[in-house]
Amino acid sequence: MNPLSSLVNIVGLRALSNSLDFEIDGPYTPAPRKAKTVRKILNRDFMPLFFKFPMRFIIAVLFTATLVFTVSTAEAKYASYVIDAKTGKVHHAVNENTRNYPASLTKLMTLYLLFEAVEQKRLKFSTRLSVSRKAANRPASRLGLKPGQSIKVKDAVMALIIKSANDVASVVAEYLGGSERRFALIMTDKARKLGMSRTTFRNASGLPHRGQMSTAKDMATLTRSIIKRFPQYYHLFKRQAFTFQGRTYRPHNKVLKYYPGAEGMKTGYIRASGYNLITTVKRNNTRIIGVVFGGNTSRSRNRHMKKLLTAAFERTSPSIQITKAKPKRRQSYMARTKPSKTAARSKDRIWGIQVGAFYSHKPALNIARDVSQKYAKVLKGGKIKVMPLRKLRNRTLYRARIVGLDRRNAYRTCRLLKKHRKPCLELNLPASIEIASR
Repeated sequence: MNPLSSLVNIVGLRALSNSLDFEIDGPYTPAPRKAKTVRKILNRDFMPLFFKFPMRFIIAVLFTATLVFTVSTAEAKYASYVIDAKTGKVHHAVNENTRNYPASLTKLMTLYLLFEAVEQKRLKFSTRLSVSRKAANRPASRLGLKPGQSIKVKDAVMALIIKSANDVASVVAEYLGGSERRFALIMTDKARKLGMSRTTFRNASGLPHRGQMSTAKDMATLTRSIIKRFPQYYHLFKRQAFTFQGRTYRPHNKVLKYYPGAEGMKTGYIRASGYNLITTVKRNNTRIIGVVFGGNTSRSRNRHMKKLLTAAFERTSPSIQITKAKPKRRQSYMARTKPSKTAARSKDRIWGIQVGAFYSHKPALNIARDVSQKYAKVLKGGKIKVMPLRKLRNRTLYRARIVGLDRRNAYRTCRLLKKHRKPCLELNLPASIEIASR
């Protein structure tokens, strides 16, 4: 064999083996005989090259081979997909059919089959699932179950949703399928029945495996199926905490906590996949499903998801009006505290509420939208207004308001908000909202 070809082959194989990112059941130690054979090959084919080729040339070959074999296998592929949960209408699609590693998004299928088993009365939420040694030895993220221990189905569900526990996923798989390998075949079969034509499962948790692949479109299909098939369990994805054996766990999905109207669903990460996320949001009877694969960091992934969801809602809800009024010149103290008698007697006034004030526009808008959605029945006909107020040192205070109400609904909404320890102020304003920008 040509010495140069030997060098490329040896370096390429070594780079390829180092770049594969998948877990095995136990530590692997190569047999001494194989190791000895590899050393012979290296001594026979690799070492003479140092005498036949300049050092610069050898370094260049090493660098090129490393790029060829590692970049193509280790880099996560980006994909995103946003649809309407009810109609299936596509609002955004990029690489939606590209096969990627789903990571812990896999657990949505595990949950689907677990919900199905409960619905078919093959088990109950009070049923206890035993923990095998193999399941207990699964790597993080994990609940820390011990061999011989047991866990209730209701705790297993919450551990999968909030903690994303790999040991719990294996416990569920072994109970429903007899073994995790057989359960993975059941998962794949169910995926085909749901229309997930480009998805293959190899385990119940999403731990790294070269054959475990899915697409953004398929994962949106699975999410939509869960919402439609199991509405009685769907609310569990919105839980913000889960307590097991005296320890409280909180979800990894920060979009669920900070994005108005967010309902769930799941995060996922392994090195080969990047940061994955599925999020469902409901506003004004419209539910949107967003899927992102291959984020560089969890924060950038979350920001990107928020932008995609916001863009989708802007296309579906054009009726929401957002006003950025220009700050007017400051008036004297007397002018602000003593309005003219003509203005006081005017009947052209409207009612509204103020639900917060912030030194940036975005949080003011978010809280106004959140209140508008949660109390939509009481605030029917109200319009969102974000009104700036110039403060000292050139700082601007943005006031989150909902206007266009009647007196009764304004007071009623504030009573509800204050009952939940949230700020609210009733407003009686001139019909010309411009006066509110003082």
